[in-house]
Amino acid sequence: MERAWDLVIRNGRVVDGSGGEPYAADVAIKDGLIAQVGEVRGRGVEEIDAGGKLVTPGFVDIHTHYDGQATWDSHMQPSAWHGVTTVVMGNCGVGFAPCKPADHDRLIRLMEGVEDIPFPVLTEGLPWTWESYPDYLDSLAGRRFDVDIGSQLPHAALRVYVMGERGANREDATDADIAAMAALAQKAVEAGALGFSTSRTLNHRTSDGQPTPTLTASEAELTGIAMGLAAAGKGALQFVSDFNDPAEEFAMLRRIVERSGRPLSFSLVQNPRQPRQYEFLLDRLREANAAGLQMRAQVAGRPVGILFGLELTLNPFTSRPSYQAIAKQPLALRVAKLSDPAFRAQLFAQGAAADPAFAANMTRNWGIMFLMGEEPDYEQTPDRTIAAMAAAQGVAPEELALDHMLSNGGRGMLYLPFLNYADGSLDPSFEMLIHPDTVPGLSDGGAHVGMICDGSFPTSNLTHWTRDRTRGPRLSLSAMIKMQTRDTAEAVGLFDRGLIAPGYRADLNIIDYENLTLRSPSVAYDLPAGGRRLIQRADGYAATIVAGEVTYRDGEPTGALPGRLLRGSQMAPAALAAE
Repeated sequence: MERAWDLVIRNGRVVDGSGGEPYAADVAIKDGLIAQVGEVRGRGVEEIDAGGKLVTPGFVDIHTHYDGQATWDSHMQPSAWHGVTTVVMGNCGVGFAPCKPADHDRLIRLMEGVEDIPFPVLTEGLPWTWESYPDYLDSLAGRRFDVDIGSQLPHAALRVYVMGERGANREDATDADIAAMAALAQKAVEAGALGFSTSRTLNHRTSDGQPTPTLTASEAELTGIAMGLAAAGKGALQFVSDFNDPAEEFAMLRRIVERSGRPLSFSLVQNPRQPRQYEFLLDRLREANAAGLQMRAQVAGRPVGILFGLELTLNPFTSRPSYQAIAKQPLALRVAKLSDPAFRAQLFAQGAAADPAFAANMTRNWGIMFLMGEEPDYEQTPDRTIAAMAAAQGVAPEELALDHMLSNGGRGMLYLPFLNYADGSLDPSFEMLIHPDTVPGLSDGGAHVGMICDGSFPTSNLTHWTRDRTRGPRLSLSAMIKMQTRDTAEAVGLFDRGLIAPGYRADLNIIDYENLTLRSPSVAYDLPAGGRRLIQRADGYAATIVAGEVTYRDGEPTGALPGRLLRGSQMAPAALAAE
């Protein structure tokens, strides 16, 4: 029989990204595109039997920080382990272009502080073969990846490039500064940026403790840059904000969209300090979209959870003098010392020395901290907190925490759900996910390498919300697949993917849904300079396909690198766009 196709996936249960019900079908691929869906006649050069498995579009993760990793690595892990076939980086206003040579260290320290990527890793890893943002894109365009990569122009880099020290010190931009930033923003999206991102949160600081340069940027500055995108007629806006005055801050975002006509998304989580604020913002979001504005919130399907451990950036004993004395010793020596009864007694008796505010407030907050087990549970009940379990066992929380961290050769981890868990459940995440004007995001893939491991969001979204949740309502499989394929793709102007239909990109997953399992986070030492990072893998992805090539089989890379830099928004297939 004639081999008409490059690849045929047969006998699968197709969840096509439209939101419709799953159906049985074959999928034929030719020249990197989906060619036929249904009963496929003719043979493929390669054929995959997907009997008993799901066939879905590849996941599109629009909130990552692979800006550095993409310059030295071809594998965008951990995201690629979780069915992600397209990533968008340059979020939260941080990145590495444009940048003058004298500011290399400044931007590295900003990324180190904001995204917890160590200075030596970035110093050794970044080739700095660019200065302008178009030059940065050109450097990426020559590389090959296991996913497609889209990039956004980061405000902090742009501000420092134009304003120098004044920009870093958060001085007000002059009219000339704003005009220069707007012109560079226009050139950036014309060169292929998917948009522009900025940060307005005090959580984002340099490794020296200074707030991000964009924290107090004026509405005039933000609007001026947005008008640069408007002049180009393309590009989306991405914001993260503390929303200290939620009514005024949202009103400003709305005015920027009204003036520029560019779509905008912002990060939305439940903050324990204002646990109902997200409801207010969802209401305002609904009103804006009803008025015809393109505004979305990026939301997380599980808590933004901080991990503590002996191999990680922080643990409950980080600031105690006895621990500080051994902190730089190899893990095995620390495990031996921490297992010694006399040393433990000394450690438990000590208070913290010069404890940073975050460590003081969080690393010993036993009432909202849990043990991270071999099978991660991101919606644990109050009786599973370290405080509750210690009380039930008649031991001190410190003892329970340390014993767990000492397990598995000192690799045990503690888990603190920092955001989205003020109610002790994920009901707020459910409310945010089902809102018509939100999309899943905020995984921060590639960042927070010593504290957070949320690049696995796509897998936990699928397993928890459509199959495993016991503490409240679930979502349909079709709805969740649509959310993290077609919806996320269209949010950043990628209309050529996220749907299994003829003419669309052949970015696909074949998933053993019944056995899809998220593994526990672990630590790898595979960054430049031997840098450490948290990773998390999954079982159940039988195959991941990018542009018609199988990039992963059963979670292992095949060596195929069909992924490329995306230059700007991508149009839907012509035949479908005309309908």
